[in-house]
Amino acid sequence: MPKLPSPRRTNDLAPQQLVARNLRRLRVSAGLSQEALASLAGIHRTYLSSVERGERNLTISNVFRIAEALGVDPRELLRPGGERES
Repeated sequence: MPKLPSPRRTNDLAPQQLVARNLRRLRVSAGLSQEALASLAGIHRTYLSSVERGERNLTISNVFRIAEALGVDPRELLRPGGERES
């Protein structure tokens, strides 16, 4: 079985760090605490906190749940540079 390549870094950030940075920016911009966002997304606050610190890999399902709770497109959590497209 061939070995899978390691995850690509984007703008010198590991994928977990990219999601973490975007998640925090979007959450703060929405005026939500970690506890409030976790409740809206139906996930535990400590899990959300560890995602925001870049310590966890998110499932696609949780990317969509968090994005829906934030009112953004799921791609916003994955976008390098953290800037929205026009």
